[in-house]
Amino acid sequence: MTNVAPSDKLATETIELVRRWLTEATTFPVDATATQLAGVLKDPNGLDFTVGFVDGVVRPEDVRVAARTLRAIAPTVPTFLPWVMRAAVRLGGVVAPILPHIVIPIARVVLRKMVSHLIVDATESRLGSVIAKLKKSGVRLNINLLGEAVLGEREANKRLAGTTALIARPDVDYVSIKVSATVAPHSPWSFDENVAHVVKRLLPLYKLAAKGPTPTFINLDMEEFKDLDITIEVFTQILDRPEFTNLEAGIVLQAYLPDALAAMMRLQKWSAARRARGGAAIKVRVVKGANLPMERVEAALHDWPLATWSTKQESDTNYKRVINYALDAKRIDNVRIGVAGHNLFDIAYSWLLANSRGVHHGIEFEMLLGMAPGQAEAVKRDVGGVLLYTPVVHPAEFDVAIAYLIRRLEEGASQDNFMSAVFELADNEELFAREKDRFLASLADLDNKVPGSNRVQDRRKKPAPMPTDSFHNAADTDPAIAANREWGAGIIARIPKSTLGNATVKENLVTTAKQLDAVIHRATTKGSAWSKLPAAARAKILHKAGELLEARRAELIEVMASETGKTIDQSDPEVTEAVDFAHYYAESAKKLESIDGAKFTPAKLTVVTPPWNFPVAIPAGSTLAALAAGSPVIIKPATQARRSGAVMVEALWAAGVPKNALQFVTLADRSLGNQLVSDPRVERLILTG
Repeated sequence: MTNVAPSDKLATETIELVRRWLTEATTFPVDATATQLAGVLKDPNGLDFTVGFVDGVVRPEDVRVAARTLRAIAPTVPTFLPWVMRAAVRLGGVVAPILPHIVIPIARVVLRKMVSHLIVDATESRLGSVIAKLKKSGVRLNINLLGEAVLGEREANKRLAGTTALIARPDVDYVSIKVSATVAPHSPWSFDENVAHVVKRLLPLYKLAAKGPTPTFINLDMEEFKDLDITIEVFTQILDRPEFTNLEAGIVLQAYLPDALAAMMRLQKWSAARRARGGAAIKVRVVKGANLPMERVEAALHDWPLATWSTKQESDTNYKRVINYALDAKRIDNVRIGVAGHNLFDIAYSWLLANSRGVHHGIEFEMLLGMAPGQAEAVKRDVGGVLLYTPVVHPAEFDVAIAYLIRRLEEGASQDNFMSAVFELADNEELFAREKDRFLASLADLDNKVPGSNRVQDRRKKPAPMPTDSFHNAADTDPAIAANREWGAGIIARIPKSTLGNATVKENLVTTAKQLDAVIHRATTKGSAWSKLPAAARAKILHKAGELLEARRAELIEVMASETGKTIDQSDPEVTEAVDFAHYYAESAKKLESIDGAKFTPAKLTVVTPPWNFPVAIPAGSTLAALAAGSPVIIKPATQARRSGAVMVEALWAAGVPKNALQFVTLADRSLGNQLVSDPRVERLILTG
């Protein structure tokens, strides 16, 4: 690692350079639409109104629905709009419910014009003139085609065709595309197959890009933590092909992931080897990251640790870690750096650091189209040029650009984000001091450490014990982690010859009415001992059952795949649900004896006859609920899922649930099933949980 001890001189020079850029930025003409954007961020109602307008007026297909929303939000129109436009919005709110087919289309056209400086019309007849206008001296464009969500091959083909058309244009020399835009949604468990598929889909783009005398630069973008490994693998596999030895291309790393520096080091090592073979360098575009809401959703949904840093300052420091590592004379010829973002302190720091180390030839600065253009112009004058990230979209798909627009606005409105101050820094000393202090704090935390990932789950290891005095959800298996994918591959290899559950199924086959009567008698006599156990004792056993279900996660997934054809991404959450049921009902059992003024009486016998389509989760939930309530249980799983039910029951037996209290049966014919569910000794019957 390069020495990172920040010098006071460099920090001071950075602050001075930022002040100069801000002063120079005020001398450039102010774009009216940029002024309106600044107003959105400054007005207390700006973001709420804009998001409400976008979600409620632009997106609905039914103009009558949009009209009702316009009427509702019109009174809150922000003051940043010119008085004429404010009056028009209020008038539109009154008239829209009466003439929705006239007012709403006009309102939507007005919004498109307001954001035209942020999103470019991709229509063939208009794109060329816009590119020519934007490509003035010292400005290049990184063009990213926005489009509808890729949910199938049709959308993927459409996006690829659109990007191919961009690469074929003589006035386009730089494009971005994401792995997620090239293929239909895929199982994250099929990593190698997915990589091969994406490589096959992207090869024509790279071949076309490499054809011309000046190759078109392709930047492989990424969205979320789950895309990190596959994006790097696709990128390196493509560029390792002999026909691309001399092709320079790029990839993105997100500094709000602790994994960013390790990924940069991995790319540096790979690129150094490629360069040693006579290959071209690569470029890494370093961004802070712009998918934090989705990362939070993913983490909460699956009970995973948040993949990103927990604070903005940590992300800012990590950004500088990555930049500091990359801006090294021994590395820069292998990996060029794109410093992407609008934080002037980061830009100035990176530029001054690159110059102090003599590697300024290997750094490029990237900013967003339409965001603080005066500041971009001031930066360009010093650094020699900027690359503008330029989203383009066809008018018919303008709705899909809304997500991009909202993300930009939400970033700008967040007080943690530099963009919230970007339009006022030159005149507001309080805001300048805030951003200066944040810069200095992130610099003070800079160190030589290579942070580890927040996501370190490893299913090959013994699971950590769950709490037994409270309830906490179990975590799904994280397929973004290589160790877990290896674990999953082992399960897949065992599926064809799996015999799990067969012995229990065979041993508990009931062929006669007399046998079945004996099973019921056993439950209502010997099984009653379970009912007499204190709730705390039952809870202890059920918590143990949760631990064993977790420990046998791989076996449960294996048997579900072998018997019912469930894939890992379908069956793994079922196991999690079964584990949750065990711990949740264990804690619930404790409450049965603490109800003031009441005494709980367990059912004498519960029969569980679950369906086949959820072969573990529903049988487990039904069985564990009855056991928690002190009832003996007879479970007869669906014929198509009896092995899966057997493996689940085996875990409960191993945890200490007596076989008298929990009996597993399979029945030879339908008449026995009728006998079981209609027996008067059965007090509770659970069919689907």
